[in-house]
Order: sequence, then C-alpha cells, then structure tokens
Amino acid sequence: MYCTRFRLLGLIFVLILQFQLASCGGSGGSNADPPGSFPVVVFTDVHFDPFDDTTLFQALNAADAGQWAAIFQSSSKTTPSTWGKDTNYPLLVLALSSVAQNMGASPLVIFTGDIIGHYVPQMFYVLYGTKDPLNPSTADVAAMHAFIDKTVAFFMQQVKAYVGNAPVMFALGNADSYTGLGPDGSFLSDTAELYYRYFVSGTVDHQTFLTTFAGGGYYSAELPGTNLMVIGLNTFEFSPPNPLLPDSSSAVIAQLAWLDSTLASAQARGKKVWLLMHVPPGATIGETAQNVDGSGHLTAAGTTMMWNQDYQARFMLVLLKYPGLITQTLAAHTHMDEYRIMSPHNVLDITPGITPYFGNNPAYKVFTFSSDTLTATDYASLNYDLATLPAQFTGYYGFSTAYNLQGPLNASLAQLYPLLATDNARQALYRGSYFSGHNYTVPVPNTLAPITDATWPVYLCGIGHMDQQGFIDCVNAH
Repeated sequence: MYCTRFRLLGLIFVLILQFQLASCGGSGGSNADPPGSFPVVVFTDVHFDPFDDTTLFQALNAADAGQWAAIFQSSSKTTPSTWGKDTNYPLLVLALSSVAQNMGASPLVIFTGDIIGHYVPQMFYVLYGTKDPLNPSTADVAAMHAFIDKTVAFFMQQVKAYVGNAPVMFALGNADSYTGLGPDGSFLSDTAELYYRYFVSGTVDHQTFLTTFAGGGYYSAELPGTNLMVIGLNTFEFSPPNPLLPDSSSAVIAQLAWLDSTLASAQARGKKVWLLMHVPPGATIGETAQNVDGSGHLTAAGTTMMWNQDYQARFMLVLLKYPGLITQTLAAHTHMDEYRIMSPHNVLDITPGITPYFGNNPAYKVFTFSSDTLTATDYASLNYDLATLPAQFTGYYGFSTAYNLQGPLNASLAQLYPLLATDNARQALYRGSYFSGHNYTVPVPNTLAPITDATWPVYLCGIGHMDQQGFIDCVNAH
C-alpha cells in the first residue's frame, strides 16, 4: 500500500507531463522521432454505435455505406459519447482526425479489433421492427447482416479517408460478428473482401488472404520495402468454451499449426514479426478484481481467464520455439492501458480503447520503432478527456519519460513490473493511467469499478502471471 504523499507526488508528476505534451500541440511524438526510427499509430476497440441517434435509423438502413457520413452529419447530436457508452459519430471523427494528425512518417496503421458496438445486432432488430427479436425471421436476419456489413464498410471507408494509402494491419475483435459472440463463419466470408480491399491490399496475396481469413479469421502480411511480417490472429477462438457456440477445438488446433508454420517460414527468410491479437492471454482482470474476499484473496471459482488454459499452454509452446523472432506483440479487448509479460522475451502491450464504454477516457498510442531492429523503443499515449471535452485528442504521457526507463520497450516493461510493487510513484502513475485519465470513485452503468488498494494486487499480478494458478498464488501472497 502506498501513502498519501506518494499519491500526490505521482499526480503532480502526471500533471507536469500532461502540460509538457499539451504545450507541443498534442502531438504523439511522431515529429520528434530520433534518427533511424519511425512512428506507428495503434488504435482499437472503437465499438462504433450507429444508433446513437435512433432517428437516423431508417435513412441509414436505406442508404449505402458511402452515404452514411452525410446522414450522421445531419444529426443534432454533436457531443462525443460519454462514459458507459460506445463510440458515436462525433467521437469517431475526433479519433480518426487525431490518428491522421499523428501518423508522421508511419508506413502503416494498426487496428487491433472491435469495429462493431456492443449489442448492435440485437438493437437492429428492435429498430427494424422485428416482431420477436429473440427469434427473428430469415428475412430479418438477412437485413441485420446487410446492416452490419454496411457498418463495417462505413468504418473502413472512414479510416482510409483519414490515413490515406497506408495499409491497416488488424486483428479481429470479439464484437466483429453478426452475433456479438465472436467472428462467425458467415461474417468472415461476407466481410473478407472488405478487410482485404480497405485494410491489407498490397501486403498479402489476395487469394492467400481470403483462404485463411474467411476460413479462420487470421492472416499474415508483409510490408513492402521492409523486413517485417505482420501476423493477425483470431484469439477469440482461444476463449473458454461457450455453450452458445460450437466447439472450437479443431479450429484452434488448425490456427496454432498455421501460426507455427508461418513463424518457421518467417525465421527461415530472415524476417521479423509483429504479432497482433484482440483478446490477450491471462486473467480477465477487471472482472476478477471484484471477486476478492475481505483479505484481498482469490479462489479459482472467482478467477476468470481470457483463454482456455490448454489452448494458452499450446500457444506459449509455439512462441518458445522462436526466441527473438517476434519483436512486438499487441492486443486489445480490455479497453485499458495495460500490459502483460507472456514470457521472459515476449511482452504484450494492450492499447486502450476509443470507446469509453467501460469507464475509460478514449485513448490510443503512437509507438516509436527502430528501423534496424523493428523493436519498439517508446510510445506516447493520447487521450480525450471527457470531463473537459477539449477540441481534440491531446498528449497524455510518454512512456520512457513518465516511468524514467530507457531502451527497448519490451525490456523496459519487464523491468517496470517488479518496480510497480515497490516504487510508489510509478505505481501511482500506472494506476492513474489505467483508465486513460478518468480516475473516478463511483462507476456509472457498464463501467468497471476503480482500482483500490484492496484490488491492486489483482492488477499487478495480472501483468506477470498468465496461468491461472500462478496468478491466484501471486494475488494471495499479498
């Protein structure tokens, strides 16, 4: 536990840093990248809500995706979404404008999943007038599919309008589907051409992409003129069994076999790999934190894990075969600013979400990469403070400056983990930035409970322990 004095020191430190970044015009740092490096914008978890203004529904449903922007602009609702809500059109425009402003010389943009808002398929039936939304007719289902397809196309068109010709490397999110329960086969086949045309065209053979993406939601691509291979996985398949979904074990085995062979090919050809996923391994930290007992301890019954533990073990064994090959691993899904140490040589950075659905301020990151090693050396976080509603996203903090750690980012993050248990100022900074600057005491609907001294060990141990028993033992040791 840390004392009030260190809380104040940490807060003062963050405020000074925010002022320094803001005085530079809110830049993510792309204009000041050191020689031999380049920036890469990473954003995620947009969860676009096309129903923020329900009066627009009929016009949206009747129009092509290319006409949607004009329809949204006709709305009287011009305020960005607030906490507990998904991303509306005004917030989407703010986010994409900021992404474009902070790309610098970035050769690509990364989006790690979740285009579709929470419960959009279900809400469609209500607005469409379906008699029984729980048992829609075949015609109603087809209409919902068409609307989701247009939502995906609209989002991608908006992204490309802002980022231009830069390819968008991506991972599928769990909400990217017709059910809200993970990417289903029909969604993959129906949207494969959209993902290829707007996001990865020119970085991977067309038919090769369609084969793996339509079949399983994963792919690999190679950035022209570089030594980089990007692998996008469908890690929702690694989730624990869901009684509402078919058994995924054969699909997981096939994806892991493909990952193994793809990594082997990259290593044989002297490539470096960036690994993208949506759902990360390890604990579902925010949910599990609410299950600690009066002593701050956990039981197995109160611990929720992101992945099936057998699938996770198989995945880790694949990674262990290729030390040094993967120079960056990125994930999303939690909507929070956090990270996880998958193995001594593989640290996973989780980008905060654009949607403020779980109580976070909208945020994203701009990473700085070494041109020679293709490893990250730093990142800057930019956020949109919904308490003050600024004109644009602004600089929130820079990692190396805020934590006073220099060198390769993965090594710095690994070094930070034990410091978070002993260094009160760094711990205060991590806890304060977890929700990207929205530090509240009473949650609103949908949002997660804030971090407390009693739940902090759950957040700390979630960084360094991916297996369930190791995670529980770590929490209970505090």
